[in-house]
Amino acid sequence: MRFAKLVDRFKSTQVHAINPHPDPAHPSASGNPAAAGGGGGGKLNGHFLKFIGSKPKPAQSATLAQSLLLAYGLPTVDLIEPPIEPCLKPINFVESLADVYRRLEKCSPSDRVALCIEQYSMLRGLGDMKLLRRCLRAAQLGAADVHAKVVLDAWLRFERRENELAGFHLMQGGDAMSECPESNLICGCGSNSICCCQYYEKMNALNNVHTLDGNESFSVEEEKEDVLFCIGDEEVHCVRSKFAALSPPFAAMLYGNFAESKEAKINFSLNGISAEGMRAVEIYSRTKRLDMFGPEIVLELLSFSNKFCCEEMKSACDAYLASLVNSLDDALILMEYGLEETSYLLVASCLQVLLSELPRSLRNPGVMKILCSPEGRERLSQAGHASFLLYYFLSLVSMEESMVSNITVMLLERLKECSTERWQKALSLHLLGCVMLDRKNYSGAEHYFEAASEYGHVYSIAGIARAKYKQGQQYLAHMMIDSLISKNMMVGWMYQERSLYGVGREKLLDAISATGLDPTLSYPYKYRALIKVEEKQIKAAVLEIDKIIGFRFLPDCLELRAWFFIALEDYGSAMRDVRALLTLEPNYKMFNAKVSGGQLVDLLSHQVQQTNQAECWMQLYERWSSVDDIGSLAVIHQMLDIEPKRGLLWFRQSLLLLRLNSQKAAMRSLRLARNNSISEQERLVYEGWILYDTGNREEALSRAEKSIAIQRSFEAFFLKAYVLADTSLDSEASSYVIRLLEEALKCPSDGLRKGQALNNLASIYVDCDKLELAATCYTNALHIKHTRAHQGLARLYHLKNQRKAAYDEMTKLIDKAHYKASAYEKRSEYRDRDMAQHDLNMATQLDPLRTYPYRYRAAVLMDDQKEVEAVEELTRAIAFKPDLQMLHLRAAFFESMGDLSSALQDCEAALCLDPKHMETLDLYHRAQGRVTEQKK
Repeated sequence: MRFAKLVDRFKSTQVHAINPHPDPAHPSASGNPAAAGGGGGGKLNGHFLKFIGSKPKPAQSATLAQSLLLAYGLPTVDLIEPPIEPCLKPINFVESLADVYRRLEKCSPSDRVALCIEQYSMLRGLGDMKLLRRCLRAAQLGAADVHAKVVLDAWLRFERRENELAGFHLMQGGDAMSECPESNLICGCGSNSICCCQYYEKMNALNNVHTLDGNESFSVEEEKEDVLFCIGDEEVHCVRSKFAALSPPFAAMLYGNFAESKEAKINFSLNGISAEGMRAVEIYSRTKRLDMFGPEIVLELLSFSNKFCCEEMKSACDAYLASLVNSLDDALILMEYGLEETSYLLVASCLQVLLSELPRSLRNPGVMKILCSPEGRERLSQAGHASFLLYYFLSLVSMEESMVSNITVMLLERLKECSTERWQKALSLHLLGCVMLDRKNYSGAEHYFEAASEYGHVYSIAGIARAKYKQGQQYLAHMMIDSLISKNMMVGWMYQERSLYGVGREKLLDAISATGLDPTLSYPYKYRALIKVEEKQIKAAVLEIDKIIGFRFLPDCLELRAWFFIALEDYGSAMRDVRALLTLEPNYKMFNAKVSGGQLVDLLSHQVQQTNQAECWMQLYERWSSVDDIGSLAVIHQMLDIEPKRGLLWFRQSLLLLRLNSQKAAMRSLRLARNNSISEQERLVYEGWILYDTGNREEALSRAEKSIAIQRSFEAFFLKAYVLADTSLDSEASSYVIRLLEEALKCPSDGLRKGQALNNLASIYVDCDKLELAATCYTNALHIKHTRAHQGLARLYHLKNQRKAAYDEMTKLIDKAHYKASAYEKRSEYRDRDMAQHDLNMATQLDPLRTYPYRYRAAVLMDDQKEVEAVEELTRAIAFKPDLQMLHLRAAFFESMGDLSSALQDCEAALCLDPKHMETLDLYHRAQGRVTEQKK
């Protein structure tokens, strides 16, 4: 089957650092990451202090580089190594994704949560936060039991870092950042039920309740009291039939063949309940209410219920006490009672509060005893709250804090104990191996990696080899990876690992092979750069490390380039890289963790020209307009040194980080923007962006509307327009978005943001076929240095059949932009096939993660009836970037070639990434239909 004009269908509309972990001993005092980089980190050598104080004369400028390099030296190849990644890493990733999708489609509701978490664990290696949130949300929607709902809600909240939002409290209801957490304490899926807190609020409103003291009574004229329970010298009058209804033991005692059934007075002094508690039992037996009692009495009732099998009263006590847990102190006190009495809801409520305080709560000795110890896990298990899900979440939180802490080890041990399925055991053992490797316990690491590999996790063999290498068995490590390569399909990380154990030319060839198979691996670039440093070719080393920094914004690579710039005495470029690095990891330490990034900024600041805030704004305009995102980040970091409480600057930083695909750092900056907002309407806008970026579209719109109601502002209108435009717009919706952007442009703002608004407005005008209005907007955007507007103008020229003008417009963008890959990709659409291939090859060379060039080249090959080559083009890219669009296209190729099993597998893998992708669903159902027909 010929793919006629197929090309046209696809025209596009941390690796371990030298210091991989932040220093917990030197946190930021103000919560300001810009400031955090300047503190802590050990003392500088004495002879560096002379550089702090005044700017040296030009003749002294070489001294800083010489002194730094003399004290710490340039890094060498012996000091760097790739990490063993702490995640599941299947050899055939597409096959594994397809398998998970098939099982998700067929699974029972009770198995859905576990499968979603398996999917999450597999996708963690991709580092796409949106994909991971989607997995957690799918698990949350499928969670029917309280325990799973509590853990998954806490997990999603932790991903949003709600505890870092000033003034936000988990247990507050109403207009919080997410729904009331008490709704998690209801069994069953969905949110139609009334949550505990609402129930008790209504109960208190309907009843004029009060706490019962020792002399008060509560009576309902229903039946005559006909039995007395004696507690010491006090008597409690009860209705025999009501009391008997509390439990089978009481029914047997009061109406069975026991002596008490014939007695009007029963001595109950030795049964562990006070007279006040017995009166409360009597009242409950008639009213089924607990809201007039204090917590101490209800705890006594809970114990009584357990002792005498009063299941209904126990459930009521459990739910009532669960509604009282509001703080960490409450949780620690009531958790003990809940575990002692195996009270499911009470323990769940306490657990919810403990999880809401992560990671801080893990450092509390009481919390550690409950969550980290074997005894604590056993007690949680008896209460129905020890699970793989819980300990996986806790382990990831602790590993993020510190890979080498004792808490991390204990939690991973509990995770291993809770593992039941093969993948769970493989994951827990692999994670333990990674932690032991970081703790330099190499024999322990080898043991855990070997155990993980026995459960089928092939990637753990790399961990075994690394542990052997660390124990001086380099030859054995090399032979192990060599054997792995010979038995499996070629994967980039295998050649990267073998390069670590090779020597000479063989080592370099393996590093080159690793990059060819997976250009996203950073170690080969760093290795080749350091080889050039050893050959005294430092400028060539910069060019080599530039290759990966161009498409992966990694702190260890930025650090390495900063070292190179210092050696070249290019202190301005070194300062730029250090500042950009600190936006990613504010507590980063350089020079083998001997100097904090902030201290190095202080040293370098005496070698570069100092600028005030106004000059910084001018620099920001210049770098923003030249599409220099790293340079822009560095300027904003400097501006935050001057104004650390300026929410606007934190917001700008978050926008740049998102453009660099640093989602976690971007969210941190957004939270700091929200915390440092100067008004209610500004705070609402930043909250809106946080909600939008975490998939809460409707809540984001609500924040924008509330902000506009308080004060009309550019950012509020822009947020609302942006959220509404993120769907397929009809003509009416497009007109509304246009009006919103026009309103935004009427409000005060700076040129950087207005340029973006003009660009977005022009794009919608184009979609509405209002080309002249679009041209005006693009031109106005260019007048205020919004360089990306060249791309919009090129599109306009193309729609007017002026391909040469479109090409020239994109060439202007390429000439101006520091980051050029997307511009080359877009310019290819305005050239003939051969020249388009040249531009797309350049785009791939600059950024191999861009998928359009692979799809275009594959489509060209398919049009030329080179089916095998077309599939191979996509397969090479899918091996390191399993992208939805590439999987869909390869599935279409397989279907056209008659390879229906491969087509189905690619469709299933794509649907595992996005189960609602309509084109893939159509293709999948069509391929399934053909398979069914062939079987007839």
